[in-house]
Amino acid sequence: MCGIFGYFDTQGRSLTPLQLQDMGDVIKYRGPDGQGVFVEPGLALGNQRLAILDIEHGQQPFISDNEQIVVVQNGEIFNHVELAEELKDSEFECRTHCDTEVLLRLYEKHGIDFVSKLNGMFAIAIWDNHQKALYLIRDRVGEKPLHYHNVENRIVFGSEIKSILAAGIDKKLDFNALDSFLSFNYVVPPSTLFKNVKHVMPGTYIKVTAQAVEEVRWWDIANVKLQQKSETQWIDEFNEILDDAVRIRLRADVPFGAFLSGGVDSSTVVGLMAKHMTQPVKTFTIGFHDEKFDESPFAELAATRFETEHVVEKVEANLLGLWPKATFHCDQPHGDVSFLPTYRVAELASRKVKMVLTGDGADELFAGYDKYKSFFAQDNAFSMSNNEYQSSYLDNISLFKSESKSGLYSDQLKLNISEDNAESYVSPLFNKAQHMDRINQALYIDTMLLLPGNNLVKPDRMGMAVSIENRAPFLDFRMIELAFSMPGELKLQEGETKYIYKKAVADLIGNDLTYRKKQMFTVPISEWLKHDLKDMVLDLLLSEKTIARDLFNKDYVETLYANHCSGKANNTREIRALMALEIWFREFID
Repeated sequence: MCGIFGYFDTQGRSLTPLQLQDMGDVIKYRGPDGQGVFVEPGLALGNQRLAILDIEHGQQPFISDNEQIVVVQNGEIFNHVELAEELKDSEFECRTHCDTEVLLRLYEKHGIDFVSKLNGMFAIAIWDNHQKALYLIRDRVGEKPLHYHNVENRIVFGSEIKSILAAGIDKKLDFNALDSFLSFNYVVPPSTLFKNVKHVMPGTYIKVTAQAVEEVRWWDIANVKLQQKSETQWIDEFNEILDDAVRIRLRADVPFGAFLSGGVDSSTVVGLMAKHMTQPVKTFTIGFHDEKFDESPFAELAATRFETEHVVEKVEANLLGLWPKATFHCDQPHGDVSFLPTYRVAELASRKVKMVLTGDGADELFAGYDKYKSFFAQDNAFSMSNNEYQSSYLDNISLFKSESKSGLYSDQLKLNISEDNAESYVSPLFNKAQHMDRINQALYIDTMLLLPGNNLVKPDRMGMAVSIENRAPFLDFRMIELAFSMPGELKLQEGETKYIYKKAVADLIGNDLTYRKKQMFTVPISEWLKHDLKDMVLDLLLSEKTIARDLFNKDYVETLYANHCSGKANNTREIRALMALEIWFREFID
């Protein structure tokens, strides 16, 4: 796990040594164990290292013997042992036990097609001097971030946008990206709130030469074919894949553990870890002093079942004081306040371990959220036309809809937005998913948008903020492909979320944990916004500084808040999003 950064100027112009140093230093928390940089005129590839594998020999960049190929990566290649074995006794044999060397040798042998062999989470930069080409490669679903800025024949890239800004890039607002944030509660990739700063999209790589910047999709969930099997066959295959996904994610040369909430996902991961480990699993839980919101007893239940070395820390439920810090680490605003307890549990774990396993991804693959249950409980959810279904699901996942944005946006903001683009993000995905059933279409939309746009930002940025690596067995590509080859009715059946998944793990974790009600970050923010946090709300939404930005209609915002305070409407999510945006402006623009 690390952070990467660098640039390629096709006209040979170089950044200053200080700028390059700053690009690494600004994300030092991602990799506090060392910095390595390859530099030549017009080119640099850098790495901030968090040493997890081959502590002694894993320094990056890795450079080929003929000095023609240079590789840096952020992430982990979980099948690096097997891949190194394939290279053994050949001219490409590895000399270390570091997974980054495996990338170098595979590229030397196979060229860019090597990427399809990888089972891992990764953002990789490769300079190929033979081709005079820079490759920027991202993992299948976007576990690891990778951004780039492409202006005037220069590509500047980094694991975080802060690295790119450190290279002297102008901080200009992308108004259409702002519109996407208010549509979905997160900025929808590939855009960012910074104009001309984009994501390398999940499952793609970008090839940069003096002639062109070419984007290539190397993996796509939409290509997975539906299969028909018995429930027993699905359960056996699910358990086999998840068991192996956990096993290979235990490869580390540093202390590691797991986040444990007591939910079905983290309990399952911890149960499988215990099966493969000779030492007790180290588990970490954040609880709240207020018992009404405290999940830690469920985590204790799982910890007892699997005899873990369990650490619980009780905190105050109101963690909103961490919001500016979380925003700084995310580079962009997020209306999702579950980032804050994630930061706290990562901070807790970082005192004892450098890596944790998590249950991330399972909800999007196997229909774990209550929003799926409520949406598909509608009588016409399966009978409406395709256009009606797409429109209805877009409404289901939207924050501010078109009519609301028309009232919210100032005249100045309306002039800067090309059009209401919410539909433009989902329509192409629905078109690619036409062969899927309705449930899988919804999950595909969330896997392609919500996961890389928000839900995978959370474990990466909150973990990296305290120099801790997160690994998610459910996001093993074999599990993703299994999930999308499975009929949706096996995921959501008669109101039961994760239907087949729960049947598969019930023997492992027990019925009490398997079928307990899912609990989100359900502290009473709605009431806090009316009373405890009123001064904060008024400052962020209606202060002179905020109003002077001329983005929103002051009267609309005042009415939005007044209706919330009076109980006329529950505008918690809308108010949170506007607060998150203003915090971002103060962290990054002011």
